[in-house]
Parts: sequence; structure tokens; C-alpha cells
Amino acid sequence: MTHYLYYEDAYTRMFDATLTVIDTTGPLRVALDCTAFYPGGGGQPNDEGWLTITDSRYRVSAVKKEGDHIWHTLQLENGKANVTADLSVGDRISGTLDWDRRYQLMRTHTAMHILCGVVWRDYGASVTGGNMDPGQSRMDFEFASLTRDLISEIEAKCNAEIAAAREIRAQILPRDEAFQIPDLIRTKVNLLPAGITEVRTVEIVGLDLQADGGTHVLNTREVGHIKVVDYKSKGAINKRVYIEIES
Repeated sequence: MTHYLYYEDAYTRMFDATLTVIDTTGPLRVALDCTAFYPGGGGQPNDEGWLTITDSRYRVSAVKKEGDHIWHTLQLENGKANVTADLSVGDRISGTLDWDRRYQLMRTHTAMHILCGVVWRDYGASVTGGNMDPGQSRMDFEFASLTRDLISEIEAKCNAEIAAAREIRAQILPRDEAFQIPDLIRTKVNLLPAGITEVRTVEIVGLDLQADGGTHVLNTREVGHIKVVDYKSKGAINKRVYIEIES
């Protein structure tokens, strides 16, 4: 079972761990006893970076959670032919995140929650979908119509929340306790499987509280500035909003 360092401290850039499983049935993958690499989920892409194992440096090109393990797909950087001969269960490794990419994703994910919180608070619109890349994202809302004036109003309100320097807190709650919180599931469809016994929540204090499994900054001011760059109709009551974050 892998210990999730990214939940203990989302600002962890480097870490040490022990190699616990090696998978050579396809592209070389390894599992560790702990990791700071986020495996992706909820629209947030997986982290990338590097692992150093027995003096060999590997690029981490993909990270995926399967059961109790988080698998790191590796690409050897120095061109050695027999990569698996250098690996053994029990090896000590050092990991380094591609921090610029991760921090961009943290800022972007928090920007999405700010947008979601403003739209829910002021317009009562549910989220119907979303996705993100570093520095930019899209969110779909249950709006009958959107106008340029309304988009400008939403953008201004989001940036006011950034300027308010709101604290961001995460905690894990028992499922029954979490589901007593009104509007905890902000998406139109509840995507949490029935078998999940604990729910992680992310709160932008004074604005928003949602079930969420991703990584976030600690304060809204770290987001920088939100700009709505486009919006489209994706159906009678489904409107898509595209945002970018600026320093």
C-alpha cells in the first residue's frame, strides 16, 4: 500500500521512498511505499518528474492508482539497455516532482473551485463537467444562457475572491458525516462510488466546500488572476466556460 505524501503536504517537491513492486509486463512501472506524485483524478492530470534509483535517473511519464498501489511509469534517461537489471524490491529511491507543472495545476485546480463556488453561490448553477491542463481549464455549468456581461461579472467576482486571500483547508471525513454537509457534491451527478467509506473535502473558507481528491494551494491569492477566455453553448442548459490563470 502506498502512502500519499501529496495529501500530507501538497508543497512537497522531493522525497525518499522504498521500491516495493516492479511491473515489467508492459512499460516499466514501479510502486513505492510512499509518493508525492499525484496519480490524477477528478479532472486533474497526474504529476510528472523523476525517480533516481541506484544511480540511474528515470523520467516519470505517467502515474496511476490501481488498488492499493500508485504506479510510476518510468523512462530511463541515460539510454542504458537493461533497465530492469538495475532495479530490486527494497531499493531506496529519491523522487523529484516537475514542480513548475504541479504548482500550475494546483493554482488551476483552486481557480476552478473559486469559479464553481462563485457560480453556485450567486447563480445556483450546478457543475456538469470539467477538465484542466496547467494554467487553463474548462467547466460546464447548468446555465440556460450566458452573455458576455454575465461572464464579465463572474470573472470580476472570481478575482475578488482571489484578492480576499481566503484560506484553503482539506480534511478527510467519514462518509456518513461528509454527506450531512449540504451541497457537498457540487457536480450534477454524484461520482463517488458507494464503497468509499471516507470522503476528502476541500474548503475555500467563506466561499466553497466540496468533496475533492486533488491538490490545491493554501490561499486563494496564490492563484494570481483568473481570466475567462471563452464560453460556448454545449446544449439547451449546458454552457462551457474556459478560464486561464495569470501571474
